[in-house]
Amino acid sequence: MKKIGNEVNTAVCVGDALRRPSEALSQVRVWVLLGAGAGDNAQLLRLAEALGWPFEAKRIRYNRLNRCPNLLLGASKLAVDTQGSDPLVGPWPDLVIGASRRSAPLARWIKKQSGGRSRLVHLLHAQAPLHYFDLVVTTPQYRLPERPNVLHNLLPMNAAQPEVLESSLAQWRQRLEHLPRLWIAVLVGGNSSSYRLDVFTARQLGEFASRAARERGGSLLISTSPRTPSDSTDALLAAVQSPAYIYRWQPTNKDENAYPAYLALADRFIVTADSASMLAEACSTGRPVELFDWTPRRQPKRLLRTFPGSQRLEESLIHWGVIKPKRDFQALHRELLKRGLLCSPGQKESRHHAKPDDLARTVTRIRGLMGDAGSKRANSFYVPVTSTDLDL
Repeated sequence: MKKIGNEVNTAVCVGDALRRPSEALSQVRVWVLLGAGAGDNAQLLRLAEALGWPFEAKRIRYNRLNRCPNLLLGASKLAVDTQGSDPLVGPWPDLVIGASRRSAPLARWIKKQSGGRSRLVHLLHAQAPLHYFDLVVTTPQYRLPERPNVLHNLLPMNAAQPEVLESSLAQWRQRLEHLPRLWIAVLVGGNSSSYRLDVFTARQLGEFASRAARERGGSLLISTSPRTPSDSTDALLAAVQSPAYIYRWQPTNKDENAYPAYLALADRFIVTADSASMLAEACSTGRPVELFDWTPRRQPKRLLRTFPGSQRLEESLIHWGVIKPKRDFQALHRELLKRGLLCSPGQKESRHHAKPDDLARTVTRIRGLMGDAGSKRANSFYVPVTSTDLDL
């Protein structure tokens, strides 16, 4: 089960490949550290539910100290807003699942409180020494080095739950049935550290999507997101010249979110290049997915790349959390095209619609980490911390 505040819900394993854990591990205590990012939280909860163990979701807010480097924060909760966060008291968990930079010091602090007993699984990146974590689960755009305790997946684990998609069908099918098929869902991200969705780019997206709908005699199902700037949304919608249903995201209309319905009902997808989470959810449907890409933000070049041996030095600095590599979304896009999960430019269909199995792979690794006898790779990727690894 998962527990968030006073709410308790039954967790379900996802897919036939995700068998139930062994009886011996049925009492594993799991904490999930939720932050402000909806995409990160979706991955965390999806993974926790797939593991099949009872878990408690801890909603964490951070103070201004979260801007400090993790190397300075060490294993601490200095950056946690304790008044605005869920209580962090014993009994301490056997497994802590967190994501991204902010939760890394807190996860390490929890492990310290447990006397070193808690296992740490971290998603995306940590910007802290990687060997402090029992498993780091990442994807191509974060450019983490190859390490025994780093699992390189293809996509974030954001696939929508089948029961969530099913519940959206009846509510939304009637609203959309007046639109001509084929239905093309346009999933719009927005500004990030890697991309800027300005008015000009948004207008191009509207024109691109309209052209795709006209060529197929279909219509558009458009969804913006919390990161979509308001003026860019206006420019996008003004450029649409085809039948369309528009869901414009606002904090006040979360209950009317059309996004799950689009995932369930759309015949194909156009997804903006800035959102790995939206790409993961669209690709998980097994239907054709087309990428709308544009020029990323300019990133400063690192001087250390200019001399021999710089790649090994950079990997070492990333491992220790000294530097954070810029996200390489092009690496993710290339791999998706290579696997046939994205349509190439001008290609009407994907080469094949294979669904990624990253969630099952991750569950297997974590069960092995926790000692499940049915997992063949138990502890083979664990790197112990030596006495020379200082806890800053």
